[in-house]
Amino acid sequence: RRYVGEHLPDYMVPAALVALTALPLTPNGKLDRKALPAPDFTMLSHRVYAAPEGETEEAIARLFGGLLGVERVGRHDGFFELGGHSLLAMRLVARIRAELDVEISVRTIFQAPDVMSLAEKVEHLYLSQFDFNELARFI
Repeated sequence: RRYVGEHLPDYMVPAALVALTALPLTPNGKLDRKALPAPDFTMLSHRVYAAPEGETEEAIARLFGGLLGVERVGRHDGFFELGGHSLLAMRLVARIRAELDVEISVRTIFQAPDVMSLAEKVEHLYLSQFDFNELARFI
């Protein structure tokens, strides 16, 4: 992972690697994708768990966990490190829109892939949706 991380962007580094002595093949000599073992994402806990802080981080962590099937997501855990990919990122965008009422792009998830930084972006985008001059008229 370290070597690949030096040559590729973070989101392209595989979340898990599985060592195989040989690739499983079909009778036709093609790669048998169904016979490949599933990666074990539980082995990825390199960091010490830090609980999400605040409502936005808690909501983002819950959304990560729901989409990725991970029970405990900390504030420093990255979406792609936990097994996320671009299609799941699109689903995450839809869920953030539905649950947090914030329009974000998939690009935002690639730019801020961990719970803490994505929560900061979401909060910033949420606040930028308001017209504070209009709000001041009512105060």
